[in-house]
Amino acid sequence: MLEAIFAPQSVAVLGASPNPARLGHEVFKNIVKNGYQGQIYPIHPTATSVLDIPAYPSVLDVPDPIDLAVIVIPVDHVIEAVDECGRKGIKGLIIITAGFKEVGGEGKERERRLLETVQRYDMRMVGPNCLGVIDTISKLNATFAALMPNDGEIAFMSQSGALCTAILDWSKESGIGFSRFVSLGNKADVDEVALLRAWNDDPHSKVILAYLEGINNGPGFIAAARQVTKNTPVVAIKSGATAAGTKAVSSHTGSLTGSESAYEAAFSQSGIIRARSMEELFDCALAFAYQPPMPGNRVAIVTNAGGPGIIATDAIERSGWVKMAEFNAETIQRLQRDLPPTANVFNPVDVIGDARSDRYRVAIDAVLDDPNVDAVLVLLTPQAQSDLPETSEVIIELSAKHSKPVLTSFMGAYSLGPALELLNRNRIPNYPFPERAVTALMAMARHRDWQQQPAVEYAEFDVDRERVRQLFAEMRAADRVELGEIEAREVMQAYGMRLPQSRLARSPDEAAQIATELGFPVVMKISSPDILHKSDIGGVRVGVADAAGVRDTYELIEYRARKYSPDARVWGILVQEMVRKGRELLVGVSRDPQFGPLVAVGMGGIYVEVLRDVAFRLAPISKQEVAAQIRSIRTFPLLRGVRGEPPADLESIEEVVLRVSQLVTDFPEIVEMDINPLVVHNRGEGAIVLDARIILQA
Repeated sequence: MLEAIFAPQSVAVLGASPNPARLGHEVFKNIVKNGYQGQIYPIHPTATSVLDIPAYPSVLDVPDPIDLAVIVIPVDHVIEAVDECGRKGIKGLIIITAGFKEVGGEGKERERRLLETVQRYDMRMVGPNCLGVIDTISKLNATFAALMPNDGEIAFMSQSGALCTAILDWSKESGIGFSRFVSLGNKADVDEVALLRAWNDDPHSKVILAYLEGINNGPGFIAAARQVTKNTPVVAIKSGATAAGTKAVSSHTGSLTGSESAYEAAFSQSGIIRARSMEELFDCALAFAYQPPMPGNRVAIVTNAGGPGIIATDAIERSGWVKMAEFNAETIQRLQRDLPPTANVFNPVDVIGDARSDRYRVAIDAVLDDPNVDAVLVLLTPQAQSDLPETSEVIIELSAKHSKPVLTSFMGAYSLGPALELLNRNRIPNYPFPERAVTALMAMARHRDWQQQPAVEYAEFDVDRERVRQLFAEMRAADRVELGEIEAREVMQAYGMRLPQSRLARSPDEAAQIATELGFPVVMKISSPDILHKSDIGGVRVGVADAAGVRDTYELIEYRARKYSPDARVWGILVQEMVRKGRELLVGVSRDPQFGPLVAVGMGGIYVEVLRDVAFRLAPISKQEVAAQIRSIRTFPLLRGVRGEPPADLESIEEVVLRVSQLVTDFPEIVEMDINPLVVHNRGEGAIVLDARIILQA
């Protein structure tokens, strides 16, 4: 746990200076002036006091115990100071000083030695190279930020200190409060995983926000997030999604970034709601922090203008997560009785442009009482008859009477100040445009769905691990990393996947004999560990119908292989039974540096790189996750069956993906793998692996 950092009984600031121009002075002043009630010790080599508080030359000279040390001294002295903190028995560190991993070279080695010292004394450390830590519960502001945030129920972590200062400034203007506010810096020790675990089921935080540039421990992050998100919503924004962004991340903090697909899969599989912008991050945060959980996904809209009502309706219908509520008969009768004849009493409820607060009261009260409504979105455009603060008060009053979320979109600015201030003070989130409110409702519905999902189930197939282990050992002994098709087939068979009958021929006559035994027509393929894309060199022929054709094809394929890849090792020609046509899929694996094996499923064959219709999940994949993965590809309707076509055997696709997931989890040395195509027949008829390639770690 991290109590020594977030709830210390005493704090020492190493680098606290009587000189107001020094950063250490600002950090010390922030702790003193913002209400921290524990003991505070300035540490300075020569000063006798700082801000009238007695100073000490070293933490070893302080006569009392110290829980937390905040270090703001030149980088060359940090490790020595940390060693003194360890000898003093200090358990929490916040190292604001920069000059470590983020500068590369010597800085990386310096950070390694720093972490070694921290771990030797069983301490926990935030930083280095960070803004610091703010905890509004203990009133600790151990940062050099200019502002102390308002109290609130949003816990926020960020890998960017500069972003933290901007958010603090904006939040003060917006009246948004935080429970905990952490700048992670280089994350040498305390990282996003440690904070998620520390904040799990935190009574002071209704929602956790994260700005992430890279994740050090992918599997640990997923495990922690899965646990936390069952209790507390987590909304994250991941920067570095583009090639240019990834480059910027590396230069900014020295973080390694995983692929965009891996992060998308990690967030999806761990219940994290991914925000696409900082605006969206805080739009979602306000809904979670200010309003009760959403009991379902049905939304009622109350508006005084038709256009915004239509915009909100369209956003809800497009969302895929929330839908328009259908009122019961009692609600419709109540609205018809109490609203003007020109009002629309169906969802969205239009109370007409001249509506005052009394008419809003009628509509909001009625829809909140309806058991078919799970959340209410109130829209308002300021018009001549509008009584804006009074309408806000009605919304506040009625929201307090119900356990359903109420969000507003008061559209405008100039005349809305007092009304918006009332809403914010009373924890009613307002959004300047309806689409942003709908995005927040979507996040609430997604979190509810995630919480209600049953515990994940993982398949465990009876496989021949020893055969694969032996085969990989032979590969390493031969100093090879890429399996040929025959070797890849052995791996597939060991893990229970269905394959067409195939045999390797080393001469035209042997090929003709094999084809006769298998039965015509046959497929013939070049067998070479050095030729990856057989079709590109004409190394595959389909539907060879007789023995003479087999002999001719053997010679033709071998000629093409020698011509286009003269240095390739050619083992022979694979003669394979002809599999009847079906839907062709790709099942592939690449190994992400942060998260491990990333399994792809999509439409396969020769068009996979053109269509790029692929869905990703991180292994190990559960039964529930693979079903969602397959159904998320754009071309899934083709598998379900269109225009009278029978549906594909979805269960067999799921089984192949789960077997692949088990394989790459059992053997982490697999860095790349493709099954392409996986031919899938109609429901109940199974799927068969036609071609596969596997690459091991060098």
